[in-house]
Amino acid sequence: MTSNIQTKSTVDFVSWFRSVAPYIHAFRGKVFVIGFSGEMITDAKFVDFIHDINLLASLGVRLVLIHGARPQIQLRLDESQLETQSIMGMRVTGPAALQCVKESVGRIHHEISALLSMGLPNSPMANAAIRVTSGNFVTACPQGVIQGVDLMHTGKVRKINAQAIHPRLEQGDVVLISPLGYSPTGEIFNLTMENVATEVAIALNAEKLIFLLDTLDTAAFSTDKEKPLPRELTVAESKSLLENQAPTLVPDGIKLPLQYATKACEMGVARTHLVSRHSDGAIIQELFTHDGIGCMISQETLQTLRKARIEDVGGILQLIEPLEAEGILVRRNRELLEIEIDRFTVFEHDGVILGCAALYPFPEEHACELACLAIRPDYRNFGHGDRLLKHIENKTISQGIHTLFALTTHATHWFIEHGFSEATPAELPKTKQNLYNYQRRSKVLIKHL
Repeated sequence: MTSNIQTKSTVDFVSWFRSVAPYIHAFRGKVFVIGFSGEMITDAKFVDFIHDINLLASLGVRLVLIHGARPQIQLRLDESQLETQSIMGMRVTGPAALQCVKESVGRIHHEISALLSMGLPNSPMANAAIRVTSGNFVTACPQGVIQGVDLMHTGKVRKINAQAIHPRLEQGDVVLISPLGYSPTGEIFNLTMENVATEVAIALNAEKLIFLLDTLDTAAFSTDKEKPLPRELTVAESKSLLENQAPTLVPDGIKLPLQYATKACEMGVARTHLVSRHSDGAIIQELFTHDGIGCMISQETLQTLRKARIEDVGGILQLIEPLEAEGILVRRNRELLEIEIDRFTVFEHDGVILGCAALYPFPEEHACELACLAIRPDYRNFGHGDRLLKHIENKTISQGIHTLFALTTHATHWFIEHGFSEATPAELPKTKQNLYNYQRRSKVLIKHL
């Protein structure tokens, strides 16, 4: 029994490790900006997060870490018996409060640097040798007077010194930035982690901006208890959610990072991610699995239907070979597939082929054949097959043909549900009749468009 469990565990590990190879290649040399709260720093799992940062660094990802400090600052204010006012969710930072901010942020900054410097043998940090770089990379300005109240040393980002950060990243350093900014006049300003992380990501033209949130899980992103926020949002969809003032759509704890994540995408950051910090290995799960565990925001939708290209042959084979082995699809070798690649349409999600279909015209008999319709098993029942079929139907009509037929051994009911009717081999185009395999005894389905 133990042997079987170990064997399955080994097979699963090997399969997963192979599956992450495309991500490793894609992420190497790319800039990721990761923002996390002061609450996360106090969590016992924070050391595991540092281990995950080490893993990303070892894979060649260029990392910029932006930390928050809200609870630590509040604790220091309480110890000093200082009360502060808040305006529109922003703390008014007077001179005395600023001293508490500097003390709290400085302590956190050194603690994170110490964790990143670990190199204990027999631990995930063994031989890590991470170099941590910090500096006065953030120029800030005051928020000013809001609702008649001067926020004093509460500020916002004015400029990021990207030219100073890039060389550090190219040398393999992890750049650690605090939520403090400095003015040309020598003043210090208290900033929000979200503001700093977003502006850094934009200035560096980062591949990804990732916010690790304090919410327990994605159910917090909900329109109702049964319908969590989608795993993916376009900028337009995100804006629509934010413009809807119903608090159940975007809870207050999510609204600020969602606003900043959306802004980052608008300003050129390729992808932004909102991920719960409470999931073990949250950042690894989000980055190295196709579906992820959080919400990803992009400028445009990641799902496309397009004409297949020769470089898609490997992905199509990987999709259809299991179905061929089960006898569901007729076998096609690589050579045949390369010859017929122009006949194929693929359904692609974030660079991965999840579905395909082929269209073979019989113009002399005013008919077309739909063949090799396949969707990856874990993506079925989401309407992707319907989209492929509709696309093929439109292509058929665009050729001036209004009869579409398919041969199937397993999906008869699905085709009937989509408007096909059962027919006989004698009703097929004569060329196709000559190729009909009577041993396979495929059902003939015809649809008049």
